[in-house]
Amino acid sequence: MTVVALLCLAVAAAAPALMLLPRPRVRTSALVSLVALAVAALAAAAAPPAQGVAVVVALVFTALAAITGGGPTVLVAFRIARRQPDAGPAPSPPPGPLRGGRVIGVLERAAVTASILAGWPEGIAIIMAVKGLARYPELREPQASEQFIIGTATSVLWAVAACGVGRALLT
Repeated sequence: MTVVALLCLAVAAAAPALMLLPRPRVRTSALVSLVALAVAALAAAAAPPAQGVAVVVALVFTALAAITGGGPTVLVAFRIARRQPDAGPAPSPPPGPLRGGRVIGVLERAAVTASILAGWPEGIAIIMAVKGLARYPELREPQASEQFIIGTATSVLWAVAACGVGRALLT
């Protein structure tokens, strides 16, 4: 079961690459990541604790899945919030005043992942506080607070879910 969980984590980490295809589908990428993460969670729950090389592989795949899988998931959450179908051929950031969200999201998910895998979930509060303070001046613009809350919540929840699978593999 450990091997199945690790393979599914690898799929969840690699699924965002589907957005690089000539006709990328954000929803497909997010769905593949989500299903792979769910199967990984079920397999990890049934698996004994990882040992040896599997521990390192579990940590690496957990971090990759947490960091990469959140991007498509956030874009789908924005589309759901805007109630727009997945019709566009290319993923585009939601219109709004907050710039640099993709890079900030990757850094945010990496920090959340490091915090959880290090056994310090309180670090998430610090990450959220720093992000909120850094974005505070921009949050007064129309739709900025909504974009901030949806993006941050989706991003952090994805990272926490992926880390939950990783922790299940390790304990």
